[in-house]
Amino acid sequence: MATPGPGTVAVMARGLGSGFSHAFALGMGMVLGDLIYFLVAVFGLSAIATIMGDIFTIVKYIGGGYLVYIGVKIFFSTPSHQAIKSYKSKSFLKDFMAGLLICISNPKVILFYLGFLPTFVNLENLDTKSIVIISCIVVILLTIVISSYAYFSAKVKDTIKKPKTQTAMNRFAGSIMTGAGVALILKT
Repeated sequence: MATPGPGTVAVMARGLGSGFSHAFALGMGMVLGDLIYFLVAVFGLSAIATIMGDIFTIVKYIGGGYLVYIGVKIFFSTPSHQAIKSYKSKSFLKDFMAGLLICISNPKVILFYLGFLPTFVNLENLDTKSIVIISCIVVILLTIVISSYAYFSAKVKDTIKKPKTQTAMNRFAGSIMTGAGVALILKT
């Protein structure tokens, strides 16, 4: 999660556009997605994930399309004293669901939990206590990382007041978000 990717870019863009609370809600959807993949890997459902590859591909395209949509919306937003509010989120539930969609469509997350993690942790021999402990570690670490991205991107937003700076930020954030969406769509 700490490495740049569609998830971190989405959290930062949401923090810039809508502040900490909405970026945090988006991030918590991503945490739930990570937890779901961890539990899928633990309970041996990686075979189902492989069988359902087409569904995951569709979800990936939807997630990538959503990132492109948000990126274009941010890119073309007009700066003013209310520029930050021009693409401000209105629903924490929508942010949460967008985060969940971004996470479950992210190939990096899929590969980590269903491919990479099992090479280091024997998932078949985990008892209930170990599953709970690892789940807590996943949630805590991801929440810390996401909260940091959300907090710092929201703080940067509060310091930006000039329309020229807002335009540059909108172009930068919109381009990165759109690029992340395109990369997600094209990634195999």
